[in-house]
Order: sequence, then C-alpha cells, then structure tokens
Amino acid sequence: MRVGVPSEIKPGEHRVGLTPTAVREYVAHGHQVLVQQGAGLGAGYADEAYVKAGASIAPDADAVFAGAEMIVKVKEPQKIEWERLTQRHILFTYLHLAPDPAQTEGLLASGCAAIAYETVTDAKGGLPLLAPMSEVAGRIAVFSAAETLLKHNGGMGLLLCGVPGVPPARVAVLGGGVVGSNAARMAAGLGAEVVVLERSIPRMRELDDLYQGRILTRYSTLDAVEEEILKADVVIGAVLTAGAAAPKLVRREHLSRMKPGSVLVDVSIDQGGCFETSHPTTHAEPTYTVDGVVHYCVANMPGAAPRTSSEALGNATLPFGLALADKGLDALEDNVHLARGLNVLGGKLTHPAVAQALVKDFVDPFGVWGGSKL
Repeated sequence: MRVGVPSEIKPGEHRVGLTPTAVREYVAHGHQVLVQQGAGLGAGYADEAYVKAGASIAPDADAVFAGAEMIVKVKEPQKIEWERLTQRHILFTYLHLAPDPAQTEGLLASGCAAIAYETVTDAKGGLPLLAPMSEVAGRIAVFSAAETLLKHNGGMGLLLCGVPGVPPARVAVLGGGVVGSNAARMAAGLGAEVVVLERSIPRMRELDDLYQGRILTRYSTLDAVEEEILKADVVIGAVLTAGAAAPKLVRREHLSRMKPGSVLVDVSIDQGGCFETSHPTTHAEPTYTVDGVVHYCVANMPGAAPRTSSEALGNATLPFGLALADKGLDALEDNVHLARGLNVLGGKLTHPAVAQALVKDFVDPFGVWGGSKL
C-alpha cells in the first residue's frame, strides 16, 4: 500500500504521524511511504532520516494526498486536508468528531474511511492509542498549571509545591483514568496536595494501594465535585467517554465561588471540554480568565513535547497501522478492536457515541457494536 505522511498544520502542532523508525517497519512490510518535505522537523526528524528509512519525500501536501492510499496523521484533519480526501483513502489519526460537526460533515462528504486513534479499543476495555498521549497530557497539565499559578501568568501567585512552613497548592483531579492518574502522580511528585475524584471504586483502590494515601481519592458526586473545586487551587479536568462529548462537571456559576486566581486545566477539551466555560486555546495563547479563574485549554497539549509524543504515539499505533497497510479495510474484519476505531465509512457514521453526540444516524458495517452489517 502507498502510505502518506503529511505535515501537521494545526497551530502549535509539531508532532509527526510516523517516525523514521516506523517508516522502516512499513517499508519492511513491502509498503511505499511518502513523507511530506519537512514533516518531521518539528519533532527533530530530518528528511534524510526518512530517506534512509526507505521513504520518498514529497514536495507538498497535495502530492502526499494524491500519491497515497492511506494517510497517517496525528491531529484531526483541517478543512484543507479533508477536502483532499476521497473514497480511495483510509485516514488513520485522532479525530475527536463529537464536538466538531464541521469536520464530521467534511469527512462524510469525502467518502473516505476514517479510523480514529481515540476509539480503538483493547481486550481490557482500554483505549491503547489514546493512552500514550493521555500520559503525556496528564503530566504536561501539571507543569502548565504550576506555571499558570504564578502571578505574572494571571494566577494567584502560589508555588505549586510550597516551601517549608508554607503549604503547597491543592490540586483536584476530575477523573482517575490515564490522564487523571498521570496528572495526580506528577502533582504529588512535585509536592502538591492531591485529591482524585472518580466513580470507579476499583480504580480508587488501585490509586490508594499505589500511593499509600499520598494521593487522596473521593467518590465523584455532584456534591463532592462542588466541594473540592471550591477548595482547590488547581482543577484538572480529565474525564472521558470514548467517542462522546465530555460531560460538563464545572459550571459557570461555580467560578465566582472559586478562589480568585485559581487555575482550571481542561485536558478533555478535544472532546468539547468538561468545564462549561472552556473553549480551545493554543500554545501561543494558552489561557484566558473568566470570573477571576484562569482557564488553560490547549487542545493539543502533547504537541509541546513533539519528540516524546511522536515516539510514544508511534509505538502504540504501529501494529494497527501495519495491519491496515497489509490488509486494507479487511483488517477491520479480523480485529474487533481496530474496527471500533472506525468512525466514518462511505459517507456514514460508524461509531455509536459519535453519532449520538451529533444526533445522526449510525451504521455498524463490521457488526462490532451489536448491529447488522451493511
């Protein structure tokens, strides 16, 4: 198969869909890889490294999309990109369609097969292609919160870790999944006081056993969330419903009662955000303030560490990408977990949570959601 790797064009995005190491694996499987000139520079990969791995270098994105059957990216396609897609393309990338009807309509109109990293599953019910970026985002969220708490960045002027005789910041983490557990780990490691709000009792037991009380856990109810966000200096939103829009856990009316200069970090922003007042921001302009509370809502937090992120993402996506390149859409017949990554096929929505969020019809072409095949 001809596999294309275009440069990422979303503002502040420097990751790349395939590293040279991954390209070598595709080439070893007999595939042709076409990489856009300069696509890997932001992550530290020169064109020469791709050529050495066996790729060809294309002068621009038009050449990549025209020459490839399968497009491997990182972030969701922008308008100019989805307009390049056709029925012959398989798109393999993050999509986050639930809060993005414009992109959804663009992909439906293209007729392509679009497989979303964030809805590929595993045998344990996890999301293996979302996990590595969730790990990065959870850790970056704490660094970003600590920086934002400083006075010159609009925060209350609090040092996250405190000093002897002065207490540290209190960090409330909403959600104890991959993002939340990594955020909690990082915040506790820096010396903050941390509480994780979670609805899975087994997950809370795991955190309690792992951290021996260093991280507090609390069952997430409306009362608990309200109490903890009012006590917190930092709130990290880390909730996820696979494929669906994130639930709004912090409402506008809460902000005026929170500490002035406190910080909200919305890691769920790709799925619409879990704070009512969230809207996407960029690394160039990462924050804004509502009712005295600073919001950090960068939609591609892992893009700040493109080398680490590209390698971690590549490690996770490689087996699935190779299966698609080897077998095309027949790979979805063989692997129910990869098939659940399919969000769009032939102008139809093929993931139930996405369809529900966008109030559209849903089809189950591979019979992986309990429905009949097309």
